[in-house]
Amino acid sequence: MIPDRLDITWIVLIGLALATVLVPSIVTRPLLGNALLLAFAALKGRRIVLDFLDLRAAPALWRGLVSAWLVIVLLFAWSVSAVVALI
Repeated sequence: MIPDRLDITWIVLIGLALATVLVPSIVTRPLLGNALLLAFAALKGRRIVLDFLDLRAAPALWRGLVSAWLVIVLLFAWSVSAVVALI
């Protein structure tokens, strides 16, 4: 039996969630740890948007807009965490 795309996405999301739990105990530098956690959040958000919200079949404009929104939110979160880590 070949797993479909949603099954693969579930497996990837579970793996990223486990990696998210492990990062704080492995990475000691706060700025790098925050960047890693937000990168995992970006990957999880992209998989959810493409597969569960079914934007993979949507026009490229919609995929681009939603992906840009996701990147903007994550960059804002990282910049705030960077300022807090540097203070």
